[in-house]
Amino acid sequence: MSSYKIIDHEYDVVVLGAGGSGLRAAVGLSEAGLKTACISKVFPTRSHTSAAQGGISAALGNMGEDDWRWHMYDTVKGSDWLGDQDSIEYLCKEAPRAVLELEKYGVPFSRTEDGKIYQRPFGGMTKNYGNEPVQRTCAAADRTGHAILHTLYGQALKHNTEFFIEYFALDLLMKDGACKGLIAWNLNDGTMHRFRSHITIIATGGYGKVYYSATSAHTCTGDGNAMVLRAGLPLQDMEFVQFHPTGIYGHGTLISEGVRGEGGYLLNSKGERFMERYAPKAKDLASRDVVSRSIAIEINEGRGVGTEKDHVHLHLDHLDPKVIEKRLPGISESSRLFANVDVTKEPIPVVPTVHYNMGGIPTNYKAEVLTLNGSEKVVPGLMAIGEAACVSVHGANRLGSNSLIDLVVFGRAAAKRASELIKTGMKHEEIDKSETDKCLDRFDKLRNSDGTSPTSELRLSMQKTMQSKCAVFRTEKTLKEGVEEIRKPFEGIESLSVKDKSLIFNTDLVETLEFDNLIRQAITTMDSAYHRKESRGAHAREDFPSRDDDKFMQHTLSWCEGIKTKIDYRPVHRSTLTNDVQYFPPQERIY
Repeated sequence: MSSYKIIDHEYDVVVLGAGGSGLRAAVGLSEAGLKTACISKVFPTRSHTSAAQGGISAALGNMGEDDWRWHMYDTVKGSDWLGDQDSIEYLCKEAPRAVLELEKYGVPFSRTEDGKIYQRPFGGMTKNYGNEPVQRTCAAADRTGHAILHTLYGQALKHNTEFFIEYFALDLLMKDGACKGLIAWNLNDGTMHRFRSHITIIATGGYGKVYYSATSAHTCTGDGNAMVLRAGLPLQDMEFVQFHPTGIYGHGTLISEGVRGEGGYLLNSKGERFMERYAPKAKDLASRDVVSRSIAIEINEGRGVGTEKDHVHLHLDHLDPKVIEKRLPGISESSRLFANVDVTKEPIPVVPTVHYNMGGIPTNYKAEVLTLNGSEKVVPGLMAIGEAACVSVHGANRLGSNSLIDLVVFGRAAAKRASELIKTGMKHEEIDKSETDKCLDRFDKLRNSDGTSPTSELRLSMQKTMQSKCAVFRTEKTLKEGVEEIRKPFEGIESLSVKDKSLIFNTDLVETLEFDNLIRQAITTMDSAYHRKESRGAHAREDFPSRDDDKFMQHTLSWCEGIKTKIDYRPVHRSTLTNDVQYFPPQERIY
């Protein structure tokens, strides 16, 4: 075993990740009097929640009549009936309370003339069960995630959450099937830290950087998901990867759906508003998977714009410049910086780019992680929330503005459940030395890798394979090729080259650890997609163009066992939590 200095800590709860869900959990836990640690590899306000632009959904009814049941219907439909309806009911019913709580904490929402929270239209959001559009997305201009993140960080500090900033989590510490904490590497001084906790909450976000073109930051490597895989637990629904319709062409920077919510529209090279063909009712405000596929079809059939005809135009130059300045200032700035476009005079060049992972760590609506046999039993001591989790409220496709509400509702739920399960001062169990040794041995092996393959080359090979073989449209041929090709960068780990052997802010080693995390998720994503022989939500198979509810109205479970994967399934929850709403049976998904 390698010899590292280990510093021990004991907490009631450890939250891994300081984005929106992690901070909301930390606030609730600290408010309840539990000794809480929050560990983050970046400074909390640099977490990727800060990039969320358009808004947070809740049926407040500030801009006309609304009802949480209509929100639930839209979310079930948006999920293409793969979402668990008990979890969706919980999300939509709790959403208004969660948003008003954020307002109380100090989130500076945009306001209507009478002082209420401003709400804008968003894709797939309707009233009267799909009959009319509704303004349901609460916004702080086009920097809503940024506003929420900073507010929650302030609240966590106010309630004495203890932060361990720029610590890189390595692995979970398991004992007899229960989670007892984790080990993390302090990037500032090179020390190793063993955190013992009664409950560990994973809030590490998505793994968008498994793809070449993504709106995700370089830090979005799904570290918690990989820790769960190494603990012998499965991930759920990894084949469902959301492509946002409007990333800036050639750069990938997100252009918020809020642009279309404020009246922006898409045009092809013929000057056609082509979304009228694909979604006659919702048009440019159809769900994201529908709009992304529509753009891909326009490009594939030769109606793209530019010299390569490989993107389309998003127009907001018809809008009042004062509206743009007030409600879309960030979009205006991003377009100028990354596309050299003045949005008041010219269109933004856009193309679909990877944006969100619907899949993740399987949980129930209380945020408890479910066990490896696909049952409803939970893993003691382990929770997951946010994009890292698959609760599953988003099913096969997430509606825009449902991610921020997912973060705060289930961050709050995790804190509530944890405070029910544990009491301050409970004694911690001893952890087997072998668990610590196993974690540090993996770290040491990667740190001392002395082969010929730089991490950057293996990562690029992985990203290019995912981008070309597991994209907006998929086929048996491309997925089969992908299943074989994605193993090559995984095998390349054995010949890794890590030049920097130091322990203090070693970015070479950080990126190697992140690649080790990403490649496991790449393999489970590719294999899950290959085995799902239907089209549903974001998973579009050209060889299986229809949804198959008889065979595939079920969640995919995937285990990563080295280079091999194991695939199994678990049923979708078709019942609701209360009698306040009835089950929504499957129907054709038309916008």
